[in-house]
Amino acid sequence: MIVVDTSAIIAYMNSADRHHADFAEWLAAEQDDLATTPLILAEADHLASAHGGAGAAEALRADLLAGAYLVQWWPEALGASVRVAERYADISLGLADASLVVLAERLETVAIATLDERHFRAVAPLAFGSAFRLLPRDLPAFSPRW
Repeated sequence: MIVVDTSAIIAYMNSADRHHADFAEWLAAEQDDLATTPLILAEADHLASAHGGAGAAEALRADLLAGAYLVQWWPEALGASVRVAERYADISLGLADASLVVLAERLETVAIATLDERHFRAVAPLAFGSAFRLLPRDLPAFSPRW
């Protein structure tokens, strides 16, 4: 299972994004399921609409309806996300990113699809592993174009 950040969703969706080709190539070969939180989807919807217009928002929503991402949220998720965001307030970790840290713990994974190295290199997983594996960047055979 791979946890997916807003930056990965937007890079994949936007063919003009300088990271698009890397994410498209990686996702074409990826076999694991992709999971995220409603907070990330709200961010992605906002960015798709604001920067890509109605067509981008429609494309994102079509992906969601087609089941491109498993969306996870549970009663304790909000409180746990707030606590993680507060723990990392010194690096301005937002609630959406904190929700991914909590989701990774719930799914017992350290794999996060993201471009946000600033946050996810500084934040430690809550229970599994000592560091997050940022995809596709941390794959051994990956040669980023950026």
